[in-house]
Amino acid sequence: MTAMSATGFIIKGKVQGVYFRESARKEAEKLHLTGWIRNNTDGSVEGAVFGDPAVIDKFILWCHKGPLLAHVTEVSTHPTDAVSLQGFEVRRG
Repeated sequence: MTAMSATGFIIKGKVQGVYFRESARKEAEKLHLTGWIRNNTDGSVEGAVFGDPAVIDKFILWCHKGPLLAHVTEVSTHPTDAVSLQGFEVRRG
């Protein structure tokens, strides 16, 4: 059995107002990852994912491109506490 891990991420660039969070939710669910994502006041997007490390890597690779209207300039990741949620949630506010 593969050990699960959690990875936090911050994505910078034109990533708000381009359906990034919703697209990321769909991608995470397609990959069977759980976690969350939200907008930050500085224009970036941040979140955390939980699951198989190899699958998390696939999700992070997707984040480097994002949805069609996004223009990603930077993706940073960091280890984080487990975020084993039910599904993947888009957080607002």
